[in-house]
Amino acid sequence: MNCIAIIPARGGSKRIPRKNIKPFHGKPIIAYSIEAALQSGLFTEVMVSTDDEEIAEIAKSYGAKVPFYRSAETANDFAHLAQVIEEVLAMYAQQGKTFDAFCCILPTAPFISHKRIIEAYHVLTEKHCDSVFAVVQYSYPIQRALYIRQNKVSMCNPEHLLTRSQDLEPTYHDSGQFYWCNTQQFITNKVFLSNNTGAVVLSAMEVQDIDTEEDWKIAEFKYKAYRI
Repeated sequence: MNCIAIIPARGGSKRIPRKNIKPFHGKPIIAYSIEAALQSGLFTEVMVSTDDEEIAEIAKSYGAKVPFYRSAETANDFAHLAQVIEEVLAMYAQQGKTFDAFCCILPTAPFISHKRIIEAYHVLTEKHCDSVFAVVQYSYPIQRALYIRQNKVSMCNPEHLLTRSQDLEPTYHDSGQFYWCNTQQFITNKVFLSNNTGAVVLSAMEVQDIDTEEDWKIAEFKYKAYRI
């Protein structure tokens, strides 16, 4: 299959300034995503979609391509990830390049592994999925989640008040690392999640959401403890 890795990395991060190229254990955090994509050996091209010249230069120094810059419409705070991917695929189509599948790899995923990218690719192709992404199990059953309303605690699902935790179905959430998609299915449906989406399950040690400075510190600690 002819596949492309698309790494979306705009310059306007608000909560963590310059987040996509901030140093993480010795190199820009985006480098981990680029290197994992290249190490997988699956991609005809590994590209970074950005509106920022500094991000573009750093991406190219680690082996990615930046064949064009992102438009103002997809570089603002309100653009959805699917819109970014649509634009990238359309720009390549204008150059006469099309791809059977793509993997959208997020730029702040230092725990990403090329082995997991390959594993998900096999799920996509062998199970004939429209898309596949990496998930991690919730550490506590979400069926026992609580609301606090008017300073009072109540259960979101009161029918499980007396249900034992081990009797509840495991639930998962997006790991925030990557999304494999069949290109034609994505162009048709414009979503990453459908009724034909597969998954690879990651351990908690492979995942850390990074949205705040506190998240960043936790990620650095976890990486030092388990990956270096």
